[in-house]
Amino acid sequence: MKIPGPKSEELMKRRHEAVARGPFHCTQIFAKSAKGAVITDVDGNELIDFAAGIGVVNVGHCNPHVVEAIQRQAAELVHGSFNVTPYERYVQVAEKLNQLTPGSFKKKTFLANSGAEAVENAIKIARAFTNRPAIVSFEHGFHGRTYMAMTLTAKDKPYKTGFGPFNSEVYRAPYPDPYRWPGGAERVSAECFAKFEELIQQIGPAKVAAVIFEPVLGEGGFIPFPKDFLASLSSFCKRNGTVLIADEIQSGFGRTGTLFASEQLGLEPDLITLAKGLAAGMPLSAVTGRAEIMDAPIEGGIGGTYGGNPVACAAALAVFELFEKGDLLARSKRLGEKIEARLRGWQQKYSVIGNVRGLGPMQAIELVKDPKSKEPNPEATKALMAYCNRNGLIIMSAGTYGNVIRLLMPLVIEDGQLERGFTIMEQGLQEISK
Repeated sequence: MKIPGPKSEELMKRRHEAVARGPFHCTQIFAKSAKGAVITDVDGNELIDFAAGIGVVNVGHCNPHVVEAIQRQAAELVHGSFNVTPYERYVQVAEKLNQLTPGSFKKKTFLANSGAEAVENAIKIARAFTNRPAIVSFEHGFHGRTYMAMTLTAKDKPYKTGFGPFNSEVYRAPYPDPYRWPGGAERVSAECFAKFEELIQQIGPAKVAAVIFEPVLGEGGFIPFPKDFLASLSSFCKRNGTVLIADEIQSGFGRTGTLFASEQLGLEPDLITLAKGLAAGMPLSAVTGRAEIMDAPIEGGIGGTYGGNPVACAAALAVFELFEKGDLLARSKRLGEKIEARLRGWQQKYSVIGNVRGLGPMQAIELVKDPKSKEPNPEATKALMAYCNRNGLIIMSAGTYGNVIRLLMPLVIEDGQLERGFTIMEQGLQEISK
């Protein structure tokens, strides 16, 4: 097995000639097909997938139930534009999301194409409802690549480099990271929330339309928000008429062991943004939330040509059925327990692993040069990714310092595939620890 093989190498040459340099690649292989948790490249190599298309195919690549729903819908109606000729699939997806997302209050839903588009519209909706300008996001957060989403995103390189100026009235609060907080894990929530309140006073509470956060950081390194911090944040937003927006684009649809991470964190956000696992690979995103907030924009104020495409909606409805009628959530919880146990075992053996963290099967390891100094080790992270990719395992990095390996395998991964992937990862850890 040679990875990448000659066909992938030739296609990569063509890619560099024909495609803008901006898009990055975690691997050098070109995929031809995929099933469950295995991707087959154009050279016939089979690779175990611990990335799931960046947390998209939670129900597995080419899940038969989803494929059948896509094929059936594509033969009936591919596109109509909900703004021109409405169709039932859009309404059905909205009804399901209104039912399934956290919160017992009346909800409504808007559908779009991508996670970034969901974030953009959530901000528009919050500003329309409050008639306030300011938005607060958090350090290490990632919310997308369009201009408002990019402004909300914390990390400069590569997401924001060369693209300024950015949108106004966006402010960034410290993130309560228990591993790196100067005061220690015991004091992180109280001290960090005090800094959040200090920032709000500088802005003016009456000017803050919304606070947006990821219940578990995605690109920022898979750090879950502490529950006590979120309780304080939720209380603050209620007192001040501020819209609380949970960005569950990466943490949704079983990725953390429950349908949404907010469920485990005791949170009922005013608005929730969704994408990725929502439609198992089809382009679909959503903003779901309190009906009175969702109805704030005037008719025609939000919309789009492709948002809530019939085929993508059919895929989403199939995903809902898989979660409702199968054992995916129970499987997700068991998977999370297996992953965490393995990672914590590695932490005891390999000093390069400074921290293990996550929620359910949304787990990560942070690699450091020294466990006491906690100095980030992006070089070891790149070396581990390269080793795994060469040996038939796809993994991804994350983190503000580029020193986190995040695990996003499909929830349907077979035990043998999981063990084979872990074997390759541990062999890589042994290699970089020499």
